Amino acid sequence: MDDSVIAFRTEFKNNLIEWLQMKDKTSEDIDDNDPLFGTGLGLDSLDAVEIVIMLQRKYNIPQKDIESRKEIFATLATLSDYVQEKSRR
Repeated sequence: MDDSVIAFRTEFKNNLIEWLQMKDKTSEDIDDNDPLFGTGLGLDSLDAVEIVIMLQRKYNIPQKDIESRKEIFATLATLSDYVQEKSRR
């Protein structure tokens, strides 16, 4: 994995922590391959809505693009990679 991916994932983790007000977490606490929902990070459907809103605001990703790709919410890595790819365009 190259340095730009690592840097983006760290920034993205910090954004998630801020957006979701996870005061007890640091970017080091979030494993790239842990599930975002259920076990792993333990997010719920309200967190998903908040993430979609913030992706629209911060990265200008249309809601319809995000909602049509539910598989991107599997792990931090899949979501971060998707956002990084979309924000390059």
